Amino acid sequence: MSSLLTVHDLHAGYGRAEVLHGIAIDAPEGSVITVIGPNGAGKSTLLNALMGVLPARGNIEFMGQPIGEFTLEERVMLGMALVPEKRELFGTMPVEDNLVLGAFRQVRLRNSRWREQLDAVYELFPRLKERRTQQAGTLSGGERQMLAVGRALMSRPRLLMLDEPSLGLAPLVVQEIFRTVSALRATGVTILLVEQNARAALEVADHGYVLEMGSVSLEGPARELAGDARVIDTYLGAARAAATA
Repeated sequence: MSSLLTVHDLHAGYGRAEVLHGIAIDAPEGSVITVIGPNGAGKSTLLNALMGVLPARGNIEFMGQPIGEFTLEERVMLGMALVPEKRELFGTMPVEDNLVLGAFRQVRLRNSRWREQLDAVYELFPRLKERRTQQAGTLSGGERQMLAVGRALMSRPRLLMLDEPSLGLAPLVVQEIFRTVSALRATGVTILLVEQNARAALEVADHGYVLEMGSVSLEGPARELAGDARVIDTYLGAARAAATA
């Protein structure tokens, strides 16, 4: 399986404060890759650096092309999409208008059939279709997360990066969000998933990285990480340890 995203020796931070120290990750095409770790480990910083929101040093290749000097807009046009932790929706605009804004890349690429993606998003998230005329700011937390993911999918990205998609959501809604991640795998989009919910993330991922204090401390197939004693002890808890004994 060829790599869609390859990162080597990535350093990034805020001003003189370096947060990421020589990160290396690989995301094969069509895979789900997860990055787990505690608060403050640098997970969101990693996604923002990859997207071009933050300046970074190191090697970032997308579809075999170095993109370290590319702007955020250029990365979007290549097929990268980020769903940020805060979702950043337009609260006073209807659901459908938020989705249409996400089609910017397809319009720029002169894809006259870009509206077909709207039907695909509504099929994935029927509740958004029911609420298409409702203001985004009046949606529930889970519905806002669906809308944020749907808006990113409107660009037909090659790489979808999700920053803490389960944050602040009720357990049943979290299950629905992760079912969506599994469903997206079937569409061929590559997913880079940053999560504190290590158990849920490792269940849907192919490969995982543990990020601690800005460095990768462990990596491997998701199933192996889920059975690793250190991961169990730190991130999955005693109940998981008993289940894997």
